[in-house]
Parts: sequence; C-alpha cells; structure tokens
Amino acid sequence: MSNRPSPTESAAITAAEATDPLAQWGETAPRGGRAVLNRLLKGDVKVPMFLGQTLIKSLRDQGYNTTTSALCEFVDNSFQWGATEVRVYIVQRKRDKTFRILVVDNGQGMSPSVQQVAMSFGGSMAYEARTGISRFGMGMKTAGLSISPTFDNYTWDEPRAYYNVTLDVNEIGSNRSNLLEVPTPQMNDDLPSDIVDIITRPTAWPTNPQESQTLMATSREELHERLGQSGTIVYLPDCDRLTWKTEKKLADHAIKEMGRVYRRFIAQGKRLYVNNRLVEAFDPTYQMPTARHTQVEGLTETRSRLIFSKPIEVPVADGSAKTTRVTVKLFALPYEAWVGLGRTTLKNTLHVYGDFTVSFMRNDREVDIAATVRALNLNKHSTNNWLRLEIDFNGEADEGFGIASNKQGVRLRDFAAEKIRNLIEEPLAALRKELAELKARHVALKSSSTVSEAEQRATGAEGLQGKSLPVEAETDEQKADLEKNLRALATGLKRDSETDLQAFDRVKRSRFLTRTVHNDYYPFFDSEYKYERVILTVNTAHPFYQKVWEPLQSLSRTTAAGAAGEDEDAEANPDAANTCTEVLVGLQMLFFSLARTQAQMAGHDQNEERKQLFKNFRKEWSANLETQLRSDLTADL
Repeated sequence: MSNRPSPTESAAITAAEATDPLAQWGETAPRGGRAVLNRLLKGDVKVPMFLGQTLIKSLRDQGYNTTTSALCEFVDNSFQWGATEVRVYIVQRKRDKTFRILVVDNGQGMSPSVQQVAMSFGGSMAYEARTGISRFGMGMKTAGLSISPTFDNYTWDEPRAYYNVTLDVNEIGSNRSNLLEVPTPQMNDDLPSDIVDIITRPTAWPTNPQESQTLMATSREELHERLGQSGTIVYLPDCDRLTWKTEKKLADHAIKEMGRVYRRFIAQGKRLYVNNRLVEAFDPTYQMPTARHTQVEGLTETRSRLIFSKPIEVPVADGSAKTTRVTVKLFALPYEAWVGLGRTTLKNTLHVYGDFTVSFMRNDREVDIAATVRALNLNKHSTNNWLRLEIDFNGEADEGFGIASNKQGVRLRDFAAEKIRNLIEEPLAALRKELAELKARHVALKSSSTVSEAEQRATGAEGLQGKSLPVEAETDEQKADLEKNLRALATGLKRDSETDLQAFDRVKRSRFLTRTVHNDYYPFFDSEYKYERVILTVNTAHPFYQKVWEPLQSLSRTTAAGAAGEDEDAEANPDAANTCTEVLVGLQMLFFSLARTQAQMAGHDQNEERKQLFKNFRKEWSANLETQLRSDLTADL
C-alpha cells in the first residue's frame, strides 16, 4: 500500500498550506511558538535569533547516552565552582512510581543576577574557559530538561536565603511573547517540603545493611545548618525520560560510573554521594593507592606497572602552529599476581574484563573510556584486558579530541590521533608480546597441573544439583582412607610434566576427572564413580574424537594463538577462540552429566546390574555413532 496522499488529499493539503503556512506542524508543537511564528511571518516584526518556545522543546532531545551521563553535568558544575561535597538523590514515589532527582552541593552558590544568567542557554561564568570542566554554558539546562520537563534551581550565598528559578517546558511553550526572558529569581527563607523530605530521609535503595546510608541531615533545622553559607540545589520533580525503570538500577549505575569518571576528584578529598552512599574511586589503570580495588581481600599486588608516561605536543586545530600538551601513559596490569585469582574476582570484583582499555581524561575528568579505538589502531586483542592507556589533555585540545558540549565521548581527529599512534606503536607491541608470553606460560602450567575449565564448572555446579552423588566417607577414619585412595588414584591419572603432589592436589580439588585412552575397540567414552569422583574416559581413537572433538580443540587453540600474536599464520579472532572454547567445554560437560547421571542412578552401593546396563549402553551407542560417522553413503531423498 502506498503512503502517498491521494490527489484529493494532496489538493486539500495544498489548500491548507495556502491559508496556513504552519499546516505541517505536529500536533504536539508548542502553541506559543506557533503564535509567535505566525506573527513573524506577517513581517514588520524583528525576528529573534532563537525561537525560544520551540528551541527549549527541541533541547529536550539533546541526547545523553544514559541518565548518569546527564547527571554528571550537575556534578561537573558543582566541582567547577568549589564544592567539596556533592549529593545525588534518585527517588521513586511509592504512590505512582514516578521519579524525582535532586543534586545538592556546598559550592560557592550564586547571586540572583548570576543565577538568572546561568539559567539562560549559553549563559556561563566560564564560557570558553579551557582550564576547568565547564565551557559552553549549556550542560546544566540541557541535562535537566532531557530528564524532566520541569527544572528547579535553588542557590544561596548566605544562610537561608534560597533564590529559586524554574524552567518549565510546557509553560515556555505556551508563552506567546516574541522575547522570552528568564524568570526573576524568587527569594525564600525555607525550602519546599518535598526537597527537605528527599534530603532528610533514607532512600529506598540501597537497603543492604553493609551499604548503610549516611544522611546529610535528619531534620529541617539540621538541614539548614548543613547547607551552610553557600551552595546550589538542582531539582527535577517529574522525571519522564530515564534509562531504567527502577531506583536500584539508576542509582547503582550512577555509583559505578561516577566513581570512575570523578576518580581524581575523589582522590583529592572531594566527597560524592548517591542515595546517601559514599562513592568510592574506581581506577581502571589500577594506579591510585586509595581506589576501590585496593580493598579486595587477598590482593598481594595492588598497583599496575607504569610502562611509560610521555608528553607530546598536539596542534590545537588542524593545521595550527599552536600546540598543547597531551600526556599518554601505558600500564601493564599485574598478570602473574592476579591471573590465579579466579574469573569471578577478576570480572566482578576487579573488573579486569570491563571495556576499560583506553581512558580519556579532560582536566582530570574522564570523558570517555573504551576497549578499542580504531583511530589509534587499537583493535580487539586478547591482551587488551591486561593493559591500559590513559590519555590526559586539557580543554585546549578539545578540537583534536572532538569534545562536544555534552562531554559524551571522544571523536579523535586524525591530526591528533596520528601523534598518539606514533608514540604508542612500538611500546604497545612490545607489551603485547610480553603479555602473550606470560599468558602462554600460564596456560601451559594450568593445562599440566590444574583442573580443566569443564572439570571446574562441573565441580562448581554440584551444590546446585537436585540429587547428590553417593558419599563414601563420613567418619574421620573413612575420610583418612579416602585421602589414601585419592593419592593412589592421582598416581594413575598423573599428566605429563605434573608432579605427584600437583596430581594429588588436582584430583583432591575436583569431583570430576578426565583421562584419555587410544583403543580401536573401546567406546568413545566410559565412566566410573570411584572415591567420590566421577571419572570420564575419552577414547581418542573413536571417529567422534577425530572428526568433532579434536578439530574443535585444535581450532580453539589456533584462533587463540592468532589472537594472542603467538602464531602469525593463525587468524587473530578472539571471538572465534572464545566460542570454540565454550563449545568444547559444553561438550565435555555433556559427557560429565551423562557419567554423573549413571553414577547417581547406580546408587550408594553402585549396583552392579545397573552398572553393566550402562556399560552395554555406552558400547552400543558408541558403535552406532561410529557407523554413522564412518559412512560415506548418502540417503536417497
């Protein structure tokens, strides 16, 4: 069906346009803006540079990646103007599930005249200043209106003299004046009850006792005392555009992101709270001695290694003779000290596997972080998780780094990227080679003396199984006998380059064990339950191993070697390597689950009749599978 209007409809539209040039305006367009524009189109009226009624509505769609990135605009202003404490509140009303957001600081505040200018678009006391966080005079307004159609600003530069200005998109949109003015600040000696309630009461989240809330004040009078000589409050009472729908997700994301974005300010002693919870600095380079990662229990090494820190001069604009200093730092994470901590600790606690390879710091505030940066030829690589680049620049380099007014991300221009590429190319290649060698040694050691990934996962899942495996050792005497038997079992299962002690340690720690045989007359797999261990035997002579298992294993190793730079002829595809590894682990666990089920069904006494039945099943199944895999016949379809 065509979306084009019919000839009759086209004629009607043309007729409407002939009498009303704004006939194509949308139904939700501001009525005041329509009236003003009609007046301007009649002529003999001065046309303003900006049509405020439509501009302010359009600015609601300025676009912030997340609610947190918009909230950072308020925190930026607070730190820019001397705040030592900033508190962010994200509160959901119980009755209708709507949200309110409030930011309060103890900065220097504003006089009424400064406040009125600051609430205008482009109005700033630091416009085009390149030494601080702020620069454009847009962030506070666009961020506030991107979240809520109503935006309140309270500020004071002496106790209990709170000046308020409100911007309301709907009210401005209905205004029919050619010239829109910022409302005159209104002085109050008290704050509205809803603002007082937010600040003086615990928020619904966090609720965990280990994450206790530190309230700014617990009563109205105490609040006035704490607000002190000066400060500012930003209040968004009707938030209708938020990234998530729960207070927990919004606040949790703000805590995590702000801890990293403002890590240097926090390290300098600035206090930042989200929902009454103190935000801790998270340093993705792992250099800061007070950052959150240093508190991880059992961490013997808390700092990364600085490979180099070098300043370079970058043009302030393409072709400009004037330059500004940019400092590039390359770090190596303590691979040998951390690699044995376990994936859960590395991923969820230390965040080694986050997309934190390159951090861009503008005047001590992070403006972007990424795992890959094409402009720097920093693409996917298996060593990316274990190295960090931190690039420091000031506002004079904004053009080269493509910094926009909302400070959301870096868009490197080539004249700046080229300088950085030339600096990092050789040391980055050397570091990657070093990390690849460390990883290769670790993998070799792990494969010879540690529990495999499949064995580890199967063992870890035991606590979740509906039915437990039979237990052989309950008394102390039985447990002592079990340990002796496990030592004997470990001797028979010892791998190449593995010592007796290493073999015993591996067998003792894992409930699931794997061994291989090469026998033309053996089923593909066999299993037994012995000494509270599920022992899976894989036959490398069976065609299933040769056509499925071994090729998958080989592909996993080859792509991993290519990604690590260990094999120049191999494809550098870390995603394919990870996929192959996961499929292989899943295949191993499939057979572990079969072996476990048979041990479980054989019972505590390992019923011989059932064991024989399972043995016959494995033999017949393997023979059928072998016939199918060796057959070259194609069925007639």
